[in-house]
Parts: sequence; C-alpha cells; structure tokens
Amino acid sequence: MGMTLTEKILARHAGLDSVEPGQIINAKVDLVLANELSAAVAIGVMRNIKGADRVFDAEKIALVEDHFVPAKDAQSAKVAKLMKDFAHEQKIKHFFDVGRGGIEHVVLPEEGLVAPGELIVGGDSHTCTYGAFGAFATGMGSTDIAAAFVLGEVWLKVPPTIKLIYNGSLGEMVFAKDLMLKTVGLLGIDGATYRALEYHGTTIDNLSITGRITMANMAIEAGAKNGIFHADAKTIAFVKERTDRDFQVERADADAQYERIVEIDVDQLEPQVACPHTPDNVHPISEVTNETIPVDQVFIGSCTNGYIEDLRIVARILEGKKISPTLRVIVNPGSQKVWMQAAQEGILTTLASAGCVVNTPGCGACFGGHMGTLGDGERCISTTNRNYVGRMGSPKAEVFLASPATCAASALTGVITDPRTVAAVGV
Repeated sequence: MGMTLTEKILARHAGLDSVEPGQIINAKVDLVLANELSAAVAIGVMRNIKGADRVFDAEKIALVEDHFVPAKDAQSAKVAKLMKDFAHEQKIKHFFDVGRGGIEHVVLPEEGLVAPGELIVGGDSHTCTYGAFGAFATGMGSTDIAAAFVLGEVWLKVPPTIKLIYNGSLGEMVFAKDLMLKTVGLLGIDGATYRALEYHGTTIDNLSITGRITMANMAIEAGAKNGIFHADAKTIAFVKERTDRDFQVERADADAQYERIVEIDVDQLEPQVACPHTPDNVHPISEVTNETIPVDQVFIGSCTNGYIEDLRIVARILEGKKISPTLRVIVNPGSQKVWMQAAQEGILTTLASAGCVVNTPGCGACFGGHMGTLGDGERCISTTNRNYVGRMGSPKAEVFLASPATCAASALTGVITDPRTVAAVGV
C-alpha cells in the first residue's frame, strides 16, 4: 500500500520502510524551533532532565525572539534574556534577536533553515508553516521541545491525511488567504484535528511561495497536525538560493490512501472574510458588505501575511491615498529583511504617507501582546490567522480576518470593503 507525503517523510525519519495512520513512532528531527515564550518553559524542563547539559546539536536548533520584542516590560525582558543567555551558553548558531530576525516563521525559510523532506518541530502552533516547502512541520508543547533539544528526536502518532484538490484560477483581488479561509470554513476548526492536509491541484501549482506559506500556516486553524505541499521547481529554486545543504524531496505514492478527498473549484471564489469569533465563521465578501461594518483598526502583518508580496499588494491600493480618519492602520513586516526590502522599494514611505504606522517585525499585535492591542468595543480587520475572543486584546473586541487587499480597501473607507470595488472606482 502506498504512502502519503507526510507518511513518506515520517517513515524515513523513523528509519522504517513504511508507516500507517495511528502508528506511534520515534522520529529524528532536522530542526527544533522555539520563541522566547516556549523556550523559557523548555529550558526550565531541560534543566531538570538528569544529565542533560547540552543540546543534541547546536546547529539544528533555532531560537527567535518575536513575541514581546522590543521588550514591553521587565518581565518580557527577563524572558528574552533567559533565551539569549541559553543560546550563548549552548553555542546555538541560529539565534535571532530583535533587529536581526523577525517573526520566526518568516525568518527560518528566509535563512535557508527549512528544506523539502525535512522534519521540523517548534514550540509554536504555526510551525506547520514549513509544510509550504514540502517538509513535515508541526507545533508541540514546551516539554516535547525540551526533549527534542536533548535527544534530537520526538515521538509522534502518524496522522491520517486529507487530500485537498483546488482547480481553477483566482479572480481579481482574490488571493491565497481567501482560498485558505474558504478551506477552513468548509472543514471547520476541528474538521482536520490531528490530520495532515495535503494540497493539490492546478490552483496550487500556480501559487507563489508566499501563497503556499499562507495556506500551510493556517492548516492548524482547521485543527490539522500539519499542512504540506509537494516541492516543485519553484520550491527547490527558493531553497537552493538560501542553502547548499543536501535535502531529499519526497512525493506521495500514486496509490496513497487518504482519509478524505475534498475538491474545491476556485473560479467563482470571492474575497473571503472570517467573522467573529472563530476562523471558520467564513463568508464571501458580498455577504459581509450587505451591512455597513465600521472598523477601528486595520492590522497587516503576522506569520500569515507579513511578506513583501503582501506589503506590495497593500501599497498598490494605498498609493497616493489617505486612510480613513476614523481608524488606525498598523503594519508589521514579517522580518527585518522584509522591512528592509519594503524600505528599498519605497513601500514604507507609501504606507507612512497614507497614515499607517509601521512597527518593528514581531508577533505582538497578532496575539494581543503589545504594539496594537484592542480595547473594549473595538473592531479590527486583520490579516492574521485567528479571531477568537480576546485574541488581539480585550475579550469585548471583535476581529475579522481577511486578505491584505481586503484590509487595505477597508483602511481607505473605514468600513469592511470589497477590494474589487476600490480597484474599480480608483478610490
């Protein structure tokens, strides 16, 4: 019996000829990731493991400060220092402090730390992002991350796989974010719990690397263990520009067994919006704009849509215009490199001229930590990946999720707006 893409990667890393869903395996890891929050707990656990004085491989661990940077108070500074001191003590090569990194899931692919066929675990639920590159990548709790620090391996239950097939062409002002919101809406927030999502179809073949990152990132929003794409020429070119190490590209077998096959026709897909308070409360923009929904804040960034491609879309819409005086627009480039490229291309000037504030790269606003939290009764439309109660601040606030284009259009009008109408009238 053939294996899915996830099964092929897990079997090789477990040293087995084959695996099947439900099987418990020990698998060697290629990379272990932690941010300052998950690392703080993992380091404490590691200190209590008898004989665990050193990490298994100082070149196969990445530590990224991104959740409370620059530190917002003494406690967050203490947590950041704890991870920094650990990185120096253990001589960890891939340590990214504020100003030299950015959001972990943006930084690692940029730095060539992710490649096809690899097994990556991280102390963050959106570690599944790296499935965009044909890797098996999943988030784990800090105790498991501590074990991976020491042993270089993890235990896993092999997930069954849902095969998603997308056919057709994305229309005007419709992007990968809309495609994934539609998918989460179809599957539900628990419709893929502990499953692998394997993406296929002509639509997927034509997606940019950034688009694939967005879709893999939000696999967890359907409850999935991981989301994964087959590495193609586009993927391999991206990776080889950033690393010269060897990697092994895997492909699902022709006779692979899937738990479900879901086909999605995208030709008629509109821009999508996830309404409060779950990522699967998804509606076409035409339904959402049936009533006027004013917003207090627009947020653009995060590990889902903080890439240069996303900022270019926003800049094209805002070029030469001013945001509505009724709201604020906060932009977080995904990494220092994205920030610098946006500066070189004049994007930061365009955004600032329109009335936006551009922050240091980081996760703060996305999870309600700092640099963009919401107050009671406020409403935000955001390019982030979650909109649960209290996600971006006050539990009395509301968060809508949408593409960078929809967010930019809404920034101009002050209400949730179909980006196709803004493009049509040249607002």
